Amino acid sequence: MPNELVPLSLASATIALGIDTDGWTLHKIGDDAEEPRDFTTRIPFEFPFGTTPVIHAGLTGFDLDQRDSARLKLLVTHIDPSGFDLTIRTWADTRVYSVEVSWMAIGF
Repeated sequence: MPNELVPLSLASATIALGIDTDGWTLHKIGDDAEEPRDFTTRIPFEFPFGTTPVIHAGLTGFDLDQRDSARLKLLVTHIDPSGFDLTIRTWADTRVYSVEVSWMAIGF
């Protein structure tokens, strides 16, 4: 019985998020500066995968206030065949004005 090969599907994009994005507040310091501050957005795929894909995401650009230390974390969560959640996290006195993220989804 011959093995059948199923071709991989790929999706990728670069997204820019920042102070012009609805809900973005990472440029403001909260009441408790040590509490993490998050911005989360849903990234939908143009075409859904047949199964849950693997996501590779990387920070490709950022604009931070130069007065403070750079504290920035990128999280990918809630992955399913139709998309995933992308979270930008900062904390303490870091002010984030914008980020650019490139991602790639690999699946079937």
